[in-house]
Amino acid sequence: MSWSRGLLAAFAVCALLPAGLAGCASDASHGQRDTASSPPAGRLLDDVDEDGHRYREVADTGDAPEIDVEVQPDPHDGWDLRLTLRNFSFSPAGTPARAVAGQGLARLLVDGHAVAGLRAADYHLAARLVPRGTHHVTARLYADDGTVWAVSGEPVQSTADITASQAEATPTATP
Repeated sequence: MSWSRGLLAAFAVCALLPAGLAGCASDASHGQRDTASSPPAGRLLDDVDEDGHRYREVADTGDAPEIDVEVQPDPHDGWDLRLTLRNFSFSPAGTPARAVAGQGLARLLVDGHAVAGLRAADYHLAARLVPRGTHHVTARLYADDGTVWAVSGEPVQSTADITASQAEATPTATP
């Protein structure tokens, strides 16, 4: 008799557990959209950036992300950068690695070499990263899954040219 009660209890658990889990999931979300099951934003392209990150195409419908970069020399050392974003917001550090439309981070490149990942609009570029000469400073938008946001097959980015000059050594007088 005890094994039949156990079998009945096991059957009840197996039958009710999936319904209970579904109910818990909907209660936990409190009306929020289930982002884990939502389709990824944009369409993956075969094109990649210099580090092998695939492009993620979004339609140019007026709400595609945009970025502008402005670079000013810092009076003490290096360069101060200011990013202006449209239809894009930085996601916080630790965000799950998936593409969400209009969110992610910016990567800063100097002459095509990544120097920083940015999750804020202001950044100080140290002088040691920009040797003497003219250089291209690019801010490019990425989704949190590491893909490059792209419009019309081109990465969403902005580039500014800067020219760094080092102080010339002054000759010292010898007595």
